[in-house]
Amino acid sequence: MSAAQNPLSELRHRIDEIDTALHDLIMRRTEIVQEIAAVKGASNAASFHLPGREAEVLRRLIRRHEGAFPKPALVRIWRELISALIRLQGPFAVAVYAPDERLIYWDLARDHYGGLTPIMGHASTGQVVRAVTEGSASIGVLPVPEQDDPDPWWRALVGNDPKLPRVVARLPFGAGNQRGEPREALAIALLTSESTGHDRSLLVIETLREISRSALKATLTGLGFEPVLLQAWREPSGSDRRLYLIEIAGYSVPEDPRLPRLVEEHREDVSQVWRIGGYAVPLTADELGLAKRT
Repeated sequence: MSAAQNPLSELRHRIDEIDTALHDLIMRRTEIVQEIAAVKGASNAASFHLPGREAEVLRRLIRRHEGAFPKPALVRIWRELISALIRLQGPFAVAVYAPDERLIYWDLARDHYGGLTPIMGHASTGQVVRAVTEGSASIGVLPVPEQDDPDPWWRALVGNDPKLPRVVARLPFGAGNQRGEPREALAIALLTSESTGHDRSLLVIETLREISRSALKATLTGLGFEPVLLQAWREPSGSDRRLYLIEIAGYSVPEDPRLPRLVEEHREDVSQVWRIGGYAVPLTADELGLAKRT
């Protein structure tokens, strides 16, 4: 039977043609990214890492996707592509909280920032923050804050110094492949998060005394926020000073006029408020086409 008469051979030939077309497009995409880099004139790979833009790209692809190819695999392919192109611009490394060889957050970092991106494990969250602050890592991957942590890492982000890291992403953005119990993480960088139209912002509020969760929520709601209290921290010295980590729906710009109003209108309780970053809301199981577990 000739090749022309063999349907399997013909189908394989068509796949080869598609692979060639895909490869050509990847090479063309690389050329365009390099053109963008030349226009920007920056030499730091971190300056080409745009978490908000990346989230928009992935959401658009998931919305238009049809057929049997798994959406989580589509996300993984594009994450590898995006990360590889970032690394073309210069050094790009990730610092990860990985104490006692626990690699849950390492897996999250690998899935999101690419299998070939250098990843450095650290025994403490403070070491991860320092790696980003000092520039030995472009990104830091840390646990999502939980209540009752006596030394929460997010306190290191509090302040108005532009050299302080900020939260820029929540992981996994798509489905992950973690060892052990599934966890989520926040990524920090020396960047400002961007609005994507479906975001969360993080505030830290300093108070002069303890305030009930309901009262704090009512105060923020009155200013037009949709708040969720993530964590409260009190200085171990016995001071009345409190720090509250708040997540709010939507994108709040650093110059949000509601933030100084919060201090002005509640100065008897609130001394300062800071925006420490934000992130694009990750894709849901429904958006990824994953069957719900019962």
